[in-house]
Amino acid sequence: MHRRNFIQQVSLGAAGIALSPSSINQQRKSAADKIVLALIGCGGRGVDVLSGIVRENENVEVKYLCDVNETLAQVPKAIEAYKNKQGYAPVFITDMRKAFDDKNVDAVVIATPEHWHVLASVWALQSGKHVYVEKNPTLSIWEGQQLVRAVKKYGKILQIGFQNRSAPYAFTARDYIQSGKLGNIVHVKCYNMLPGSKWEAVPDTAVPKGLNWDAWQGPAKAVPYNPNRHSMTGRGGWLDFWAYGGGALSDDASHVMDLARLAMGDPGHPKSVYCTGGNVGFHSKKETPEFLNITYQFDGFDMTCESGNVTPYLQKIPGEIRFSKTEFPVWPQTSTRIEIYGTERMMYLGRHGGGWQVMEKNGKVVDAHKDIFPDKFHQKDFIDSIRQNKQPNGDVTQGHLSASLVHLADIAYRVGNKQLEFDPQTERFTNNEAANQLLKGNYRAPYILPTL
Repeated sequence: MHRRNFIQQVSLGAAGIALSPSSINQQRKSAADKIVLALIGCGGRGVDVLSGIVRENENVEVKYLCDVNETLAQVPKAIEAYKNKQGYAPVFITDMRKAFDDKNVDAVVIATPEHWHVLASVWALQSGKHVYVEKNPTLSIWEGQQLVRAVKKYGKILQIGFQNRSAPYAFTARDYIQSGKLGNIVHVKCYNMLPGSKWEAVPDTAVPKGLNWDAWQGPAKAVPYNPNRHSMTGRGGWLDFWAYGGGALSDDASHVMDLARLAMGDPGHPKSVYCTGGNVGFHSKKETPEFLNITYQFDGFDMTCESGNVTPYLQKIPGEIRFSKTEFPVWPQTSTRIEIYGTERMMYLGRHGGGWQVMEKNGKVVDAHKDIFPDKFHQKDFIDSIRQNKQPNGDVTQGHLSASLVHLADIAYRVGNKQLEFDPQTERFTNNEAANQLLKGNYRAPYILPTL
């Protein structure tokens, strides 16, 4: 989703890159303090994240923009904008390994489709780079295991784009729950109920000019080019295919469930998952389901998630509320909300700067905290973590645990809407061998993710 910061921005050129006055007029720092970035994946979200990191941090420059699509309109605009700001133009490349091999590059921002996240991250870590990787960070539980090991082995900073982990309201929600003011928590409900439309199959076509289709597919099985899988001008429909992503669940729902985990004190893996659903809204033929109903069993409480793209009467938190410190969303009509039920009170909690409110009977609000959309905090935390050599807010272990909620539910759906028992220690299912076969994806040469 293409998101923009609506406050305190100064437009820099036509690229949509926004830089605060403080960063535009930043003082020269020593060469040792400068951080040089490369962007891998130049879609709308990638450019937004990169511009935010530069805007929110001093003495940060951009050396490379990388994408396998040479025709993206935002790339030349971004190059010109950064040239005007930093005095030299970033270089556009189509092979990310050129940026990884450049010893002058300190860190990379990875905003590719999900099937490239872990392999690109591991390559970058092996090359001595720090990494900011967008959500959902992994395509499988095995990939998460490899990413955790890679961060430990190579000793670099890796920040996952679960930006609610830098949200002030997330920390205060956690503290409020731990204070016991809600009573004993008995149930957590996560919602990711978004609008959508019926998926329609289209025929394969020739590979568009300017696209390296083999490189875009990367680790995934080679197939003919299809406009449903990839768009030359926008985000495209890759989330509709298991080879590239986990559907609506790995998109917005991953954010919602990660925020719920944080608020609940970051529990480990659930002991079981039960998932039902399918293409029940528009009855389309796409691979990833239109709607899912999921139940996770944790120690001490259960958590549910309703996720899909069939509810046009619900909406994400609008921009004017995302960047307000006083206005709360209309919770029942908020598509990406969390409801936390205690024995004394309940809490509404929302991503995108939704904040939280605690209610008693008759809608009486007894406590609340509101703050803004947390992208800027997360982007600053990434650079601060590099400079201070500290663990980032979006650390790899919690990212793996949150991403695994997506994988567990999708696997339960794919093996036939089953209830699956899961061993948190071995990270394997104990009652379904077919499900265990889906813990690891398939990788094709030369895009092989190593076992670390």
